[in-house]
Amino acid sequence: MTTAFDPIVLGGRRLASRIVMAPMTRSRAFGPGAEPTELMATYYAQRAAAGLIVTEGIQPSPVGQGYPDTPGLHTAGQVAAWRSVTDAVHSEGGVIFAQLMHTGRIGHPSLLPDGLVPVAPSAVAANGRVFTHEGPKDYVTPKELSEAEIRQTVADFATAARNAIEAGFDGVEIHGANGYLIHQFLAPNTNRRTDAWGGDTEGRIRFAVEVVSAVVAAVGSDRVGVRISPGNRYNDIAEEHPGEVYEALLEKLAGLDPAYLHLMEGPDRDLTARLRKAWTGTFVLNPFTYPDVTGPEALTLVEDGSADMVAYGALFLANPDLPARLAADGPFNTPDPATFYGGDHRGYTDYPALTV
Repeated sequence: MTTAFDPIVLGGRRLASRIVMAPMTRSRAFGPGAEPTELMATYYAQRAAAGLIVTEGIQPSPVGQGYPDTPGLHTAGQVAAWRSVTDAVHSEGGVIFAQLMHTGRIGHPSLLPDGLVPVAPSAVAANGRVFTHEGPKDYVTPKELSEAEIRQTVADFATAARNAIEAGFDGVEIHGANGYLIHQFLAPNTNRRTDAWGGDTEGRIRFAVEVVSAVVAAVGSDRVGVRISPGNRYNDIAEEHPGEVYEALLEKLAGLDPAYLHLMEGPDRDLTARLRKAWTGTFVLNPFTYPDVTGPEALTLVEDGSADMVAYGALFLANPDLPARLAADGPFNTPDPATFYGGDHRGYTDYPALTV
């Protein structure tokens, strides 16, 4: 029987275990350069015992930033600063992927430089508020991306992926989940386009497919993972019947042969099973465990074949040596919701915490 503690080969790399540290926003890239800090190098190195670390969301361009003090991968200074993080993780024997996250309409002009405003597939504002340095602010109506701007955004993802490899990352994860830009193209309530980038299923999945294709061409399929969250209502997303769209998306992605698919699960376990069956590559599952954080019981998802790897969020924050504690069945420090943006599954509800 395969267990979560067994090694696995991912994109040609042998991982020590099948336990993944899920991406979680930290907002520790203080200063105008949106550059990683020494604190971030310490934080990730402390958790290098994970089979795979996926970083917090990293914006691939200035307009892709949606929260205060989140890091980028679009300047030389950011690339150099990330090198200190990857070196620290590698010195502890870890493997680390950079999550590329363009937040799209989720954000505020006060967070962006040079008079930029949030962008999206359609000019539809999200309900809710975003935290800024001046306090919470209502989301604004985003600028609808033109065809040329869509093409440039795809290119930005590819450039950021190349920058990630230059910075020493082992690979990248493309964030197509949780109501951010790629998810906004997938969802009918946020993508109201009638051109080739919207409308029917083929149009709505096109942006995601082209981003993954461009990133694969830039750094190689063995260095690329993709994260999705079908039916996740976070950030005012509405996908009442997501199965058709995501099955079509997976069919297209399979031809690009990424290293893994990372599913942030909602309460529909039947959909998870369908997508697991449809995906013949490595399947990473961030299980739905609301209202609890994901705990030791999730290890059985590898044992019963529901997933090849299992992702932990909040428990990794409170327990930097989490794989050892899971192997010993505890003890576990209890996560403090006041200290993190995300649990493992909580974006599905109105609960304020979210693994992003």
